[in-house]
Parts: sequence; C-alpha cells; structure tokens
Amino acid sequence: MEVKIILADDHKIIREGLKALLEKQQGIEVIAEAQDGISTVRLTKKLSPDLVIMDIGMPDMNGIDATRMIISETKNVKVIALSMHSDRRFVLEMLKAGASGYLLKDSAFEELTLAINTVMAGQPYLSPKITDVVIREYIHAPQKDEKSVFTTLTAREREVLQLIAEGKSTKQIASSLNVSVKTIETHRQQIMEKLNIHSIAELTKYAIREGITSL
Repeated sequence: MEVKIILADDHKIIREGLKALLEKQQGIEVIAEAQDGISTVRLTKKLSPDLVIMDIGMPDMNGIDATRMIISETKNVKVIALSMHSDRRFVLEMLKAGASGYLLKDSAFEELTLAINTVMAGQPYLSPKITDVVIREYIHAPQKDEKSVFTTLTAREREVLQLIAEGKSTKQIASSLNVSVKTIETHRQQIMEKLNIHSIAELTKYAIREGITSL
C-alpha cells in the first residue's frame, strides 16, 4: 500500500527536489504540492492524503495554523514538519497543533524517510536536535503566563496579522477572507490592542519574530 503525500513548501525547488527523491522510494507517492497554508488545507480536504510534509514559514497561512486546521477538520491525516526553525516556540506550537513529526531542513534525506515510516507506523518522530528542545522544555517548564502569538491571538487574528505583515491592503484581506472591510478593521484594532503595538511596521516585525510570516 502506497503512502500518499502532499508536499507543502513555498519554495518550488525544495518541493521538486523532495518529490524527485521521495518518488524513488518504494511505497511512496506524491499526489500534490502546495506553496501556502490555505492551498495545503484545501488540497488535503480534497485529496485525503496519508501524510502532509509541512513547512512552517509559508505565505497566506503559516504551517502551524494549517496543521491545526488539517488535524481538526480531516480524519487519518498525519503531518510532519520540515522546517528551518529549531526555536522552541516553533517546535512546541507545531506539536501542539497536532504534528506527528518534526525535522530540520538540514537533515539527511534518509532521516525524512525514517520519519515517514515511523509516523505511518503510528509513532511520533523528532530529529535529535528537536528532541533536545522538547526535553529542555519539560525540564525547564515556562511560567504559565508566558505569552506567544498563538496564546495571545485567535486563529482568525493570526491569519489577519500574517496578511497585514505580507503587505496586503485591508480591502485585499477582506476579499481573501470573504468578510467585510469593517470586520478586518476591527480585527486589526483588536490585534494592536492585544499586542500593544500601534503601527504596521511594528506588527510586521512582530509577525516575523513570532514565525507567523518570513521575510
């Protein structure tokens, strides 16, 4: 039985390279590619893959929120994060979102195939560097009041923040999310109040720092 995979990464060369390598492996089929989180969620619902290999820093919707939507809205789909980020915030939020595995992009390809086999066998897989991050998190548990963009903002507010940081106008965001301009203006005001940030430039810096979007 073949493992059906969707590759989600905003860099075409990475998707093409991974696809070429994966399709040389027996029992693996890449059924689709996506360059942003929204497309990944849509394709997952449409095609029902076994596994999504998910980048974190993607346009329109980041990989963490895309993973959260996939896990909550589809059945029997597993997610492996393949990211350049080893920072504890990204690792922990991706795992909280429901990812079954987490690898760094500098991992050897053999480790990705091991991760796929491990996750499809029903076990979690973490790169050794990521395991260290998770262990340190449990040993040095943060204070309960530690805040991040994922604990401070709602999913819709994070979506609006990402689109603001990516340079979209209020009208463009409203059209993309199929809501009114006034609704987006309200979201933006709430975001600024919650974060105590009052300029688009500072919101953009915050979004990049928190991994909501990338440069």
